[in-house]
Amino acid sequence: MRGVDLSPLSATPDTREQLTELLMQTVAGGGSVGFMHPLMLEAATDFWAGALAAAERGERIILGGWDGPQLIGTVTLILNTPPNQPHRAEIAKMMTHPRWRGRGVATMLLQAAEAQAVLHGRTMLVLDTASDGGAAGLYERAGYTFAGELPDYALKPYGGLTGTRLYWKRIGDEAGKN
Repeated sequence: MRGVDLSPLSATPDTREQLTELLMQTVAGGGSVGFMHPLMLEAATDFWAGALAAAERGERIILGGWDGPQLIGTVTLILNTPPNQPHRAEIAKMMTHPRWRGRGVATMLLQAAEAQAVLHGRTMLVLDTASDGGAAGLYERAGYTFAGELPDYALKPYGGLTGTRLYWKRIGDEAGKN
């Protein structure tokens, strides 16, 4: 996709503000990313402050997609795993600005996260997505294997339970070993 720049995010005031706005828009739009509606500004700001601090410590990489100065999407690669799982990383908090959905931004971010995982010596990625309204199709098109579904896993942003679908993918040197 032309015109979109991908990069790891840092804790600049503008980036924190745009991440906060994107999270609030995602939750208001019904996106199941761990928060309930209405999401208060302070809670969204605190989440990103903690996540960006974890990124500064090397525990995760937060990638952003930019259209000029506007943040149009983000995904997090969680690297902080238990000692017996140094080969694994987790994909989390995939969000695309509503005006950019369906234009390939999430696919680009996912590919960039996979590339970062390989650079960090990871050979297995895992993720979960809501059963109702989640991004299962995106992950399946990207080669993730459906591992199973947990019913009534979490509340949707406006209430009511939804399951979660679990996925995995081998990457790097292990990519051909399913």
